[in-house]
Amino acid sequence: MIELEGVPELVDPVMVAAFEGWNDAGDAASTAVAHLDREWKGEVFAALDAEDYYDFQVNRPTVFMEAGVRKITWPTTRLSVVRVGGEKPRDLVLVRGIEPSMRWRSFCNELLGFAHELGVELVVVLGALLGDTPHTRPVPISGTTSDPDLARRMDLEETKYEGPTGIVGVLQEACTHAGVPAVSLWAAVPHYVSQPPNPKATLALLNRLEDLIDVRIPLGELPEDARAWQVGVDQLAAEDSEVAEYVQSLEEARDTAELPEASGDAIAREFERYLRRHDGGGPPGAGGHATADGSDSTSYLRDNPSGRTRPPKPPKPGADDDESSED
Repeated sequence: MIELEGVPELVDPVMVAAFEGWNDAGDAASTAVAHLDREWKGEVFAALDAEDYYDFQVNRPTVFMEAGVRKITWPTTRLSVVRVGGEKPRDLVLVRGIEPSMRWRSFCNELLGFAHELGVELVVVLGALLGDTPHTRPVPISGTTSDPDLARRMDLEETKYEGPTGIVGVLQEACTHAGVPAVSLWAAVPHYVSQPPNPKATLALLNRLEDLIDVRIPLGELPEDARAWQVGVDQLAAEDSEVAEYVQSLEEARDTAELPEASGDAIAREFERYLRRHDGGGPPGAGGHATADGSDSTSYLRDNPSGRTRPPKPPKPGADDDESSED
């Protein structure tokens, strides 16, 4: 049950959601929503009843002390609203929680009821998956939708994914069937360095969200954190010749596959983002994790108790490498 407390009247609201768990490699997606909440000082005004959707043996509550009083925080999904000013003010409804353990259809129906009540015009669900992508290159972001018209209008891919899905895919399809425009943005996180946090993937998701909903998102320290993260991974990879060789092979495969895209729309988007950033103001956005093929994956950068795992060989340049993201 959603508990509403003083829900404000919203301006052109967009719902942005992310869920910890299988859909959140490197915690990239949930950290992106947390960043929006922190930078714009979001106000929590609703929460789902944890008893309805979570197995507390899987997602355990935590105990903490407040003013000498022992209290418990229960795992749940909370909703907050942030105000985005500028020439084109609009409000964002942020949904942040943990992938539910049960009753996914009821979970989505509650969120959709909430979206309808607030007049949400678009739902954007953020996700992150593990993929064969080098940490030294820009983070691939896939924008997908099940709506052909929306795909054309917003320069998105019409999803063709088939396979295991998480709450991101289920919520997007629930929105589609309810007639609510919905988009999923997926960041590809290097599978050999999957440990959170991954500020580079978080930054890439926020940049793509900014383009999608036409708002200027304050990035704070994220760009510097992303650079520091890459330097740290560079150093770790350099200590292992096998990993360094593997990363180089991924770079070659990526560069060859994406060479034709080094012009046109990709350059135009980067240039527009540069102009927005340098404008004086105003608007311009437990277990394994999802992978491109829907399976689980593990990290390869560090040793495990049973010995070092050899990374799989990357696809040869020019091969048919299906890295379409999970809807």
